[in-house]
Amino acid sequence: MISRYHEALRRQWRRIPLLDRWLVGELVGPLLFGIAAFTAVSLSVGVVFELVRRVSESGLPLWAAVQVLLLNLPGFLVLAFPMATLMATLLGYSRLSGNSELTALRSVGVSTRRMVAPALALAVLMSLLTFVFNDVIVPRANLAAANTLNRALGQAIATETADDTLYSRFGDLTAPDGNVSKGLSQLFYARRFERGEMKEVTVIDFSRMGQRQMLIASRGLWNPAQGMWEFRDGRLISVDENGGQTTSAQFDRYLYPLGQGPVDVARLPTDANQMTVAQARRAERLLAEANNIKESRRLRVRIQEKFAFPAICLVFGLLGSSLGVRPNSRTSRSQGFGISVMLIFGYYLLSFIFSSLGVKGTLWPIVSAWSPVLIGLAAGGWLLRQASR
Repeated sequence: MISRYHEALRRQWRRIPLLDRWLVGELVGPLLFGIAAFTAVSLSVGVVFELVRRVSESGLPLWAAVQVLLLNLPGFLVLAFPMATLMATLLGYSRLSGNSELTALRSVGVSTRRMVAPALALAVLMSLLTFVFNDVIVPRANLAAANTLNRALGQAIATETADDTLYSRFGDLTAPDGNVSKGLSQLFYARRFERGEMKEVTVIDFSRMGQRQMLIASRGLWNPAQGMWEFRDGRLISVDENGGQTTSAQFDRYLYPLGQGPVDVARLPTDANQMTVAQARRAERLLAEANNIKESRRLRVRIQEKFAFPAICLVFGLLGSSLGVRPNSRTSRSQGFGISVMLIFGYYLLSFIFSSLGVKGTLWPIVSAWSPVLIGLAAGGWLLRQASR
C-alpha cells in the first residue's frame, strides 16, 4: 500500500517540467537549512534561556522544561518558515547566477519570470503550510505549553481564571411614561473569575429610566437550569432619582436575568496566539456585544493578521528570488543570512507600525494587516522587473 502511494507521488512529480524540478531541487536544501537555523536561534532566545533560569531558580522539573520546549516548537517553526523562504530563494538563485547557470537559461530563451516561477510556487506552498500551522497546531500547542508550565510551577491554569471581568449589555430602556428606547441596560463587573464562579460581583441596572438598581454579591454563578444568574450573600440597592428615595435589602440567594455573556467574556483567552481564527472571531463578537470597543478592534486586527501573516512567505519568496536572479549575483550563506535578517527586520518593523495604527483605530483592520504585504509584493515586483532587463 505504501509502495503504491510512493509510486503515485513519483508519477506526479515526473509530470512537472524538468526545469521546475531542477530549480525546486536547488531550493530545498537552503530552505531546510534556513528552517533549522532560524528555529534554533529564535527558540534559544525566546524559550531556552527562560526555561534554564526557571529550572535553576524556580525548581522547574527538567521533564516539564523539555515538554514546554517541544510544545513551543511549532510557534517558532511558523516564524521560521517565512525567513527560511527568503533565505532559500536568495541563496539558491544567487548560487545559480554566480555559476552562470541562469545565464545559460537566458541564452536559450528562458525569461527571468519563468525562472522565478518555481520559487513562487514553493512560496505559495510555504504560505499554506504556515496558515495550517498557525491556525490548527500553534494555538493548541501554545495553550498546552502555558498550562504545562503553570502546573509544573504550582500555579493556577490561566484559562480557568480571570481578573476584572467587565460586561456591558445593551437593551430596552423603559421610561416612566412607558416609552421604550435602546441603550445601556446592565453593567456587570466581577473582580475574580475562578472555576466557573464570579467573585465580588457588582451589577448596575439601568433598564428602568428614573430608577437605578445596584446588586452587590460576594459570589455569583450561571444557573443553566433557570437560565439566570444566581447570586449569593449580597445586597440589593434601589435609588429613585425623582423622589431621592433609597431602599436596600439583603439576600442569601437571588436570581437575576442577564444571560451567559459574562462567563463567555471571562473565559476568553487573553492572547490571540492561543486562539484559532474561529475562536478569535467568536471572541471579537462577544467583545463587540459587551461594547469593549478597544479589545474588539484589537482582535479584528489580529484576525486579519492571521490571514496576512502566511502571505509573508510569498512576499519573501518574491524578494529573495528577485535579488538572487540578478545577472552575476553571487551571495554566500553568511551574506545571505545577513541580507535576510535586514529584510526581515525592515518588514516586521513596517508590520508593527501598521498593526499599531490598526489597533488605535487610525486604519481599518484589513488595511493595517495587508498593507505591509502589498508593499512587499510591490517592492518584489519592481526588483523582478529590474532583474529582467
